[in-house]
Amino acid sequence: MDDLRQVVNAMATAAKEAGVQIATGDTKVVAKGAADKLFINTAGIGIIDYHGTISTASIRPGDCVIINGFAGDHGAAILSKREGLGFESDIISDSAPLNLLVDTILKTSPDIHCMRDATRGGLGTILAEIAEQAAVRIEISEQNLPVRDQVRGVCEILGLDPLFLANEGKMVVFCPEQASTKVLEAMHKNPYGRDAAVIGHVGDKGDPRLIMQTAIGGQRQIDIPAGELIPRIC
Repeated sequence: MDDLRQVVNAMATAAKEAGVQIATGDTKVVAKGAADKLFINTAGIGIIDYHGTISTASIRPGDCVIINGFAGDHGAAILSKREGLGFESDIISDSAPLNLLVDTILKTSPDIHCMRDATRGGLGTILAEIAEQAAVRIEISEQNLPVRDQVRGVCEILGLDPLFLANEGKMVVFCPEQASTKVLEAMHKNPYGRDAAVIGHVGDKGDPRLIMQTAIGGQRQIDIPAGELIPRIC
């Protein structure tokens, strides 16, 4: 019950910050012995008043790709708490309410083409999926990708790629280059967007691939992993 109270209080705090109400609850049935303590399922209902079509179909060559902050924090935080991995870290999850940040972005520019949460599967999976759905080449820069040194350290120890670590409070935004400066300035004024950065751009149509410009000057294609990179944690 102490754990439940702590979780419920945290939910109440998050709901208050996001300006939403938790209206109801539900139950979950799993196989005997499969429940690892506590499951929390959420669904949101609301209205988006925006004249543009926010969709992968709206993405155009030349669009900038923006992320609202550091990638991989959540996955690294969870892994650091797993028993038997042999390391400790002060990394904390990036779980965050992004609705007010989204509202700010939409009010800043009438030219937002696409927005997507970069949660389960990590940034790499989401961008590779978007490239395929939009039938475009997306190029990102390893040097511009915000990843904490602690997260890079965890990845080096465990042989993981920060592009595929889960996030909880991260999103990617696609908008024309001429709108990117104003969008970034607006994001930087929000606590959940203060580390936002342009990490790449959209290339030609008809070449649906995700390409990373590496720190040493080369290129590598980023593919969606064939299986689970790490156990499901979000």
